[in-house]
Amino acid sequence: MANSTVEAEVRDELFWDPKVDGEAVAVAVAGDGTVTLRGTVGSFRQKREAAKAAQRVRRVTSVDNQLEVRLLTEHRREDAELRGDVLQALLLDSVIPSTVDASVKNGVVTLTGTADWQYQRSEAEFVAANVLGVVAVEEGIYLNSLGPQPDDIESGIAQAMQRDAKLDSANVIVSVDRGIVTVKGTVRSWAERDAAVSAAWAAPGTVDVIDDLSVIY
Repeated sequence: MANSTVEAEVRDELFWDPKVDGEAVAVAVAGDGTVTLRGTVGSFRQKREAAKAAQRVRRVTSVDNQLEVRLLTEHRREDAELRGDVLQALLLDSVIPSTVDASVKNGVVTLTGTADWQYQRSEAEFVAANVLGVVAVEEGIYLNSLGPQPDDIESGIAQAMQRDAKLDSANVIVSVDRGIVTVKGTVRSWAERDAAVSAAWAAPGTVDVIDDLSVIY
């Protein structure tokens, strides 16, 4: 598929997604399928959603999200006020443990603390990103090790990948070292890559995932 075709499909997907202002986003596609997004959007959520929209398009192998967040004057907040709203949003979400904290500087939220599962960390990042006035989120939450042996983690991840209808795991290799899971090999789409990484994160005892997968069409 020609770069111009991929670029057109990315643009169409951006306009199709009601959460994204497609007119504010410039799209460029390299020969290896890397999509670069440039422009200015009005919220951090729009920046994230634009990247997700590009990732859904066939032949996209990676996304370089260079979009800038520029808040309208009425949406700008003092850091102390913004931190209070972020902490309140985290507190109201029962998925997020009370061990997660947040600080704010110039509209950038930094999440710290501990969690037992990656989905809790992802939920905290998602919730913080949706608070009005946030321009970026830096995630520094540490995952507690739940203690399974490496062989148990590898076996559990391999079985989860085999069960996943969205993933052909034949060319995916998993290794574990002290809770750090490395996922190598090739997949056929960004959706398959996400499925493989998600399976690795879901295993009890995973504290970090190194994504060394290549998307090859």
